[in-house]
Amino acid sequence: MNFHVLTLFPEMIEQGIHNSITGRALDRNLISVHAINMRDFSENRYGQVDDYPYGGGAGMVIQPGPVYRSYESIVKTLEYKPRVVYLTPQGKVFDQSMAEEFSKEKDIVFLCGHYEGIDERVLDMIVTDHVSIGDYVLTGGELPAMVMMDAISRLVPGVLNNDLSAEFESFYDNLLEYPQYTRPAEFMGMEVPEILLSGNHQNVDRWRREQSLKRTYQRRPDMLETAHLSREDLLYLESLREKKENPD
Repeated sequence: MNFHVLTLFPEMIEQGIHNSITGRALDRNLISVHAINMRDFSENRYGQVDDYPYGGGAGMVIQPGPVYRSYESIVKTLEYKPRVVYLTPQGKVFDQSMAEEFSKEKDIVFLCGHYEGIDERVLDMIVTDHVSIGDYVLTGGELPAMVMMDAISRLVPGVLNNDLSAEFESFYDNLLEYPQYTRPAEFMGMEVPEILLSGNHQNVDRWRREQSLKRTYQRRPDMLETAHLSREDLLYLESLREKKENPD
């Protein structure tokens, strides 16, 4: 998986991604990250890439030229047009299914905006996906790009020491992850659930499934609408609803 980031702050990407799991993945050549400074493609001797918006208004807008030329430098190197993700609050909200979709790409370009945005013409020319990480406004697209690269990288084979970790953590089957415990078995009067000490893997698996269902029902009930549920799951959820409606 090769990530290409069009940005005005390449050092932010380079410093942020060379840590923890993504850092180790870079060292093992399982992923690559190329931060391209759009200022390098300015035709202004001062490296200026922004200008006042037509029609007036507050703030500045990134010009189309530096964006397009920096994108073309990637296309020339790859010899094909890769998927281009523009990080914007106006985009579709990023989720695990989107991470899985992007993880199947060989190359992804992240376009990081700043100021009041980017000239619409170049967005129409090169962007394939408009993506947001939430309904709020950030200073630029660098942090969202790093969030997405982290989530996508975890799905690249070999990045996690245990590939099952990517499969069974939060949002697997569109359910939240079950609670986790480790040593000691008793901490400040609170004990690990006895079933996890039983050694009965079938019972443990069912307990974990029920805990995922319960946690999703309590914290993110909206996710149940698209979750992959068995008949047994549905019966368990019905029992939770009955307990909620009839607590006694």
